[in-house]
Amino acid sequence: MIRNEQFKGIQAYVLENEYLRCTFLPEYGGKLASYYDKQAAYEWLFQSKGEALTVPPYGAAFPEYDSSGFDEMFPGIDRGPHPNDWKEIPDHGEVWTLPWHVETVGETLYMEVSSPVFPYSLRKKVSLEENSLTFSYEAVNLGKKAFPFIWTPHALLNSTEASKIRVPSGMDQVMSVDAASLHLGEWGTHHSYPITTSLQTGEEHDLSLVAQREDQTIEKFYFVNTLQEGWCGVEQTDIQRQLIYRFPLEKVPYLGVWKTNGGYRGDYNFALEPCTGVYDDVYVAEKINKVSYIPVNGSYTWTFSMEVGGLA
Repeated sequence: MIRNEQFKGIQAYVLENEYLRCTFLPEYGGKLASYYDKQAAYEWLFQSKGEALTVPPYGAAFPEYDSSGFDEMFPGIDRGPHPNDWKEIPDHGEVWTLPWHVETVGETLYMEVSSPVFPYSLRKKVSLEENSLTFSYEAVNLGKKAFPFIWTPHALLNSTEASKIRVPSGMDQVMSVDAASLHLGEWGTHHSYPITTSLQTGEEHDLSLVAQREDQTIEKFYFVNTLQEGWCGVEQTDIQRQLIYRFPLEKVPYLGVWKTNGGYRGDYNFALEPCTGVYDDVYVAEKINKVSYIPVNGSYTWTFSMEVGGLA
């Protein structure tokens, strides 16, 4: 079932079945504002405290607006030049601030957005399949050169001390990419995963867990190796549920993790970010050959699903 309603003052499209209720805001960058697990009566996505949302203007600074739900990051994450023409990619990319055209066909939601600056359009088809929300993406190149880009789902998940990150085997080294990370240190600092030593306390630090809000820290790291399987997830042992992301390994080969344990705006959330390039900056990613391209006169397609279920 798809229906229209208001969500914090903004027109919303709601996809719902017996397992899930998913709320999208096409006007607000195509944001997935809520991902509600009906069988567990649990909201997986972090929610801001305000009663109303303000739609950001193009090029807005991400910290000045709502940090909740699942925003699309495209064609990059960090603010900086695009390697094709040196035009500036805004903070956290363009599409999270742009209104998306939306259509419904049966039980499927179709959304599309075109850049006002760069030669691409981004499309996503969204549908519910029992306990899984599935996205089918197509990025179309409208220019005369192959277009390098980074995409990631910036889906902020609710943190509790019962949250545990799951990744495929072999993911045993990470690299810090945020100098403000007191536990992990400067950009480029490597650590073993999941167990390392905190540079702040000198004590054992488990990167697969979420610290207490009172820790007042943040962490952003990428796994050094590419994924060997196309999935990652989180276990919530307090409610005996799990959330698993699935995606095609050949199209989405990298994985980053963001955590704020009260250290960013007082928020308490984390994000698993499978991505098409690293490390946040498209210019850097192309230089180190860790970026994806939309071919000339072509498109780049991939899928992404969010599946809930009980712990085995």
